[in-house]
Amino acid sequence: MATIKAAILGFGTVGQGIYHILNEKREELKNKLGIELEVAKILVTDASRERVPGTAHLMTTSMDDVLAEPGMQVVFEAIVNEEPAYSYLKRAVEHKCHVITANKVMFAKRGLELQALAKVNGVFVGYEATTAGGVPVIKTMKNILLVNDVSRIQGILNGTSNYILTKMRAEGCTFEEALKEAQSLGYAEADPYNDISGQDAFKKLMILSALAFDEQPDWADVEVIGIDSISPAQVQEANDKGLRYRHVAEVERLDNGNIVAKVGPQLVDKEHPLYPVDDVNNAVALETNYIGTLTLIGPGAGMYPTASVMVEDYAEIIGKRAGFVVTI
Repeated sequence: MATIKAAILGFGTVGQGIYHILNEKREELKNKLGIELEVAKILVTDASRERVPGTAHLMTTSMDDVLAEPGMQVVFEAIVNEEPAYSYLKRAVEHKCHVITANKVMFAKRGLELQALAKVNGVFVGYEATTAGGVPVIKTMKNILLVNDVSRIQGILNGTSNYILTKMRAEGCTFEEALKEAQSLGYAEADPYNDISGQDAFKKLMILSALAFDEQPDWADVEVIGIDSISPAQVQEANDKGLRYRHVAEVERLDNGNIVAKVGPQLVDKEHPLYPVDDVNNAVALETNYIGTLTLIGPGAGMYPTASVMVEDYAEIIGKRAGFVVTI
C-alpha cells in the first residue's frame, strides 16, 4: 500500500479536528483512495505540551523539521494569522508539497500569489475551509465556473453575527445579551471584534471575489459595517413588516467590468435566498448566467465542519494524483 506523509501546522481546534478525522477515517480513506496517509509531523509553538494523547513524538517547533521529513507531500495549515502561515506555505510549495489551508486572513491577501506559485511548482492548493466552514462553496463555484459566469455573490459568511441577529429577533435579546450567549456557547471569541465588525466576512468575501472574477476590488473602497449598532426595536419593527436583518457580504461585477463589494446589515424579505438562514449557519447565493441563483447553506465554523472540508480537499487532490511520488 502506497503511503503519503503529511504535516499539520497549528494544533488548536481545527488542527486537532484534522488529526482526529484522519485517524477515524483512516481505513475508509485508504480503501477509497488506495493510498495510506501518515501524519508525520505536527508544527506547534510549544512542543512540551501534548494536546492529543499519543502525538508527543510528532510535534516540532521547526518548519525545517517538517520539510526535512523524507517523503513529506501534503501540508495542512490551521494557523490564525497571515504570518508565519504564508511563509510556511510558500516554503512547503517550493518543496513540492500540496498545501491545504483554513487561514482566511492569510488567503484573502496572499491566495492568488500562493496559487500562482503552486502552479509553477506543479502542486495544488486546497482552500475550501477558508470560507463558510462546512459549506462546499469553493468546490461548487469551481465546477460552476467551468461553464457559467458568476455575476454576483451574496452571503452570510459569519456564523457569530448571524446567531446574534437570530437571537435578537427570536427572543427579543439586546445585542449585548446575544453576544454574551454566543461567547458562552463558544460561537464568539473573548474578543469578538472580527466577527461583529464584519472584518471576518470581508476576508471571506475577498476570497470568493478572487475565485469568481480572478481579482478583488480595492480593499480601501469596500464599505464594511458591523452589527453592533442594531437595536432590539429595529429588529422588532422589521419583524413586524415580515423582514429580517441579515449581515450580508456581497460582491458583483458591473456591466462596465468594475468589481464592487460591501459588507453590512441588510433587511431581506421572504423571497430573498438568505431569509431562512438562522443561527450559526452560513449561506452563499450565487447569481449565474445559465443556472440562475444557486444558494448553499450549512454550518459555518467549528472543529469538525472546518476540518472535514480540509480532509475533503486532501481527497480531491489525491484523486487528481498529480505530481505525487508515493513511497511503499
